[in-house]
Amino acid sequence: MRIANLTGRLALITDDQKRAVDVEEASGGRFGSDPQAVYERWAEFRAWADTAELSAGRPFEATDLGSPAPAPRQLLAIGLNYRDHASESGFQAPKGLPPVFTKFATSISGPVSEVALPPEGHTDWEVELVAVIGARAERIAEADAWSHVAGLAAGQDISERVSQLAGPAPQFSLGKSFPGFAPIGPWLVTPDEFDNPDDLELMCSINGEEVQKGRTRDLIFSIPALIAKLSAVLPLLPGDVIFTGTPAGVGLGREPQRWLAPGDVLVSSIEGIGELRQTFNG
Repeated sequence: MRIANLTGRLALITDDQKRAVDVEEASGGRFGSDPQAVYERWAEFRAWADTAELSAGRPFEATDLGSPAPAPRQLLAIGLNYRDHASESGFQAPKGLPPVFTKFATSISGPVSEVALPPEGHTDWEVELVAVIGARAERIAEADAWSHVAGLAAGQDISERVSQLAGPAPQFSLGKSFPGFAPIGPWLVTPDEFDNPDDLELMCSINGEEVQKGRTRDLIFSIPALIAKLSAVLPLLPGDVIFTGTPAGVGLGREPQRWLAPGDVLVSSIEGIGELRQTFNG
């Protein structure tokens, strides 16, 4: 099942991924139009959606899509969660709890967007698998974690490295929260749609040149492990978003280092989910 935010309204995407069904209309008002609100009634919504009639879907454009979780109460992001990325960043792979920071919700955008580059900055790319919580998770065992996940989406943890790494202490959250720095989409795919939700290919390119490619099986902390570790510290709430980390290939780790420039087109994709497309301007 694919759940989308279509021009600000909750929608179901048909199997051919070319048409969308408005949930409020199809459910006769049982569920509202707010894409974020559905996570509070996720189990009830899934029970209805599993039998919903999707034949009356309407065509749509990718530019009409917003983030499937546009206003989470908590957006948690994980650092150094692939060994090759930790190495290229000059760090050892984390043990115990990985680095955790936030991207502020005002940085969230849909899958197709234009992003203004911060002046005098070094803006970098980080393709990531994103998990959205569908049921409150508090002190959850790793073995039970997938039952608390509504679905998966593609994400970009766009990062302005000058702000992020400025002293006297790094400003990870601010450096990663400029407007448009958290595109999510193109929709939310429920875990049952994947043969193995713990092993998906993710990649991104700049102007057609591949810069990152990896598989989520190489995550140091899998999605279930992250949910177990995070929920041992704080409750994860319905609709919360987790950026799970990026593989190697970011601009910071290159020699010479490379940054996004005006006119660049960044395309990020994840197997079984779809792609994001960001165009940058000065």
